[in-house]
Amino acid sequence: MYAIIETGGKQYRVSEGDVLTIEKLEAAEGESVDFDRVLTVVKDGEVVIGKPVVSGAKVTAQVVEHGKGRKILVFKYKAKSNYRRRQGHRQPFTKVRIEKIEA
Repeated sequence: MYAIIETGGKQYRVSEGDVLTIEKLEAAEGESVDFDRVLTVVKDGEVVIGKPVVSGAKVTAQVVEHGKGRKILVFKYKAKSNYRRRQGHRQPFTKVRIEKIEA
């Protein structure tokens, strides 16, 4: 059984027991989080597709940790004008473990 959920503007395929890294959530570590934007549920070969979401479906997850991703460099440059700007960015994330899929 698996489901496709939407969170943080992205879509993820999840099964029970999966650990995934998503956009940062405002929840403490060890806290339980519910995702109600379930787009698709597949159970025993039976596919249920939402319009746009599956009514009554919910995915429950537990927050494992918060952190920051690896640093990326943003470099701006304009030719022939001696203009250079370098900036770093580390995207915050939340790591969650999928506990239960209800459909």
